[in-house]
Amino acid sequence: MEEARRLIEAFACWIRTKKPFVTLKSALTLDGQLALAKSKKHERSEWVTSEESRAEVHRMRHASDALLTGIGTVLADDPLLTDRSGLSRRKRLVRVVLDSKLRISPKSRIVKTADDDLLIFTAATLDSTKARNLQNVGVEIVRAATWRGVIDLAAALTELGRREILSVLLEAGPSLNGSALAGGFVDKVALFYAPKIAGRSDVPLAHAPKFDRNPLQSIRTQMFGADVYIEGYIDKPPRK
Repeated sequence: MEEARRLIEAFACWIRTKKPFVTLKSALTLDGQLALAKSKKHERSEWVTSEESRAEVHRMRHASDALLTGIGTVLADDPLLTDRSGLSRRKRLVRVVLDSKLRISPKSRIVKTADDDLLIFTAATLDSTKARNLQNVGVEIVRAATWRGVIDLAAALTELGRREILSVLLEAGPSLNGSALAGGFVDKVALFYAPKIAGRSDVPLAHAPKFDRNPLQSIRTQMFGADVYIEGYIDKPPRK
């Protein structure tokens, strides 16, 4: 029964709310940080988790209709946000970026690999040269309302639901994770804890001082390589 519920959870959520089922996925150190310090040899931070965990993340991406991140993550990490599981998909994975000021670089990897699968929500004008250039290389740009200077996450999820996107995998930084949690938009969390100490405190899982929920429900744990995976559901009132 539990397995059956998990299999249809995204569809059931969309049927009830017309919004996608949101899973917050993060890789963390034991001291709760999303990144290790950059080494002197490399401009980018090292991978936090193991190859086994990263392979599982791609399986999670394969099972999702869309990946969602913020412009901060794109600027900091220059991610591809693609499904590299090697499995065939029933429909194309949509990559979604919240970028209120349209700061994304045309040279970023996510833009350079755009093939009508990249959607950017912004509050910036769509008449600018930059916006037109992005659109010309296969990026869809949608004007969206803002709240306190950032893209209104509720409006973005409503638009994704309108496009019949049933499931969203949120792979973001502390600010967007915090907004999603505090706003009650996250249905499930999927956390990969690596046996590493970051020794820093500037990149926690979430900035969400007003987040106040009961402990996670229906906890499931698993090992991927040396990493501990913890999955659980957010206990919250039903979405309207």
